[in-house]
Amino acid sequence: MNLRSHPYESYRPSNSEWVDQTPAEWEETRVKDLFRLVTDKAPVDNDHELLSLYASIGVRPRKDLEARGNKASSTDGYWLVKKGDIVVNKLLAWMGSVGLSEYDGVTSPAYDVLRKTSKLVDVRYFSYLFRTEIAKQIFKRNSRGIMDMRLRLYFDKLGAISVPVPPFSTQQAIATYIDTKTRQIDRQIDLLGQKATQYGKLKQSLINEAVTRGLDKSAPMKDSGVTWIGQMPEHWELKRIKEVCDINKNTLTEKTPASYEFDYVDIGSVTYGVREYTKERMTFDAAPSRAKRIVQKGDTIISTVRTYLKAIATIDTEVVDLIVSTGFAVISPRKKIADRYCSYLLTSNCIVDEICALSNGVSYPATNATVIGDLFFLIPPLAEQVSIGAYLDDKTAQIDRTVTAIGSHIDKLKDLRKALINDVVTGKIKVVSEGQAV
Repeated sequence: MNLRSHPYESYRPSNSEWVDQTPAEWEETRVKDLFRLVTDKAPVDNDHELLSLYASIGVRPRKDLEARGNKASSTDGYWLVKKGDIVVNKLLAWMGSVGLSEYDGVTSPAYDVLRKTSKLVDVRYFSYLFRTEIAKQIFKRNSRGIMDMRLRLYFDKLGAISVPVPPFSTQQAIATYIDTKTRQIDRQIDLLGQKATQYGKLKQSLINEAVTRGLDKSAPMKDSGVTWIGQMPEHWELKRIKEVCDINKNTLTEKTPASYEFDYVDIGSVTYGVREYTKERMTFDAAPSRAKRIVQKGDTIISTVRTYLKAIATIDTEVVDLIVSTGFAVISPRKKIADRYCSYLLTSNCIVDEICALSNGVSYPATNATVIGDLFFLIPPLAEQVSIGAYLDDKTAQIDRTVTAIGSHIDKLKDLRKALINDVVTGKIKVVSEGQAV
């Protein structure tokens, strides 16, 4: 099936919120004339499949999503869902949390279950329509609540919304076309994502190799005596981090003026692997009590709580009044330790994995600055440290540029996907079969 770049043969003014004009052969009908609200309750002690809805992935069995959210202890009284029903999250409909169920099962009463009332309704078409950007805007305007996160789209409002309704054969053609094209686009996105992941692994491999083996492949090696290091260049030294770096050197005190203003970085503001962090401007009196550690250019901040999140970054630029949470250990290299080499070693997988392995706790694993300070630190001669830092700056910058380009391509494909769905389901462009006359 091809999509030709031309509109429908004729249009008429639209009376709905979706578009200014609609194809002449299309109708405009209220949602409640196409779907009914299903409130069939699951029986006591049922063993039906528990279904969940997410804006990004649609309706899925909860057993496939154990890592997401909390599992219900009982599904007694939950709504029964049949394959082909459209599930709407009343609270998040305005953010695109609408999905077509491909499963029989049950879902939370927090959701509305819509079932078509006519054989001349292709639920796939309406599922795509209800997730467009214009749908999100319309749903938001029709939701009730005093603020965004409390908005709820109840069926009396949703049902009263008029929607574009193509002839049934056109609904089928549109849905089939979008099914095919989005699978193709999603496949491209997935392949590009895999490619970016491989570049990320290459980047870490280069870093690990350089900071533990050096750049001279012919250099004699010796056993480090440390399991996670293994062999190391014969002329390198091995010391504890605390012997060559200061840890949590500068900290705010109770004597800090209440009006003191600074940029604050918390655990959730650090993205591992891209050496980036976000900051929030605040004053000392308004800051959380954990806003204590002072950092400077060349420091590396390492999360000591929830270490599996790998909230680790190096402060690469000149900073003034930058404070981080006490959930970080702030590592400051001393003399004879090059900043860039120190940064790459401390953010390498070999160090990060060792920190994670030494963390204690199941739901909230944590370590402390003392444990981190006792980790071994590989020390090449200073000139070699500088060379390794410069080499990795160059190589990782090349990889980062490639990954950025891949990310840009992925974003364009996602935009194309959205535009394609929007333009087809609202009648701006027409789907025609191979060989069909225009």
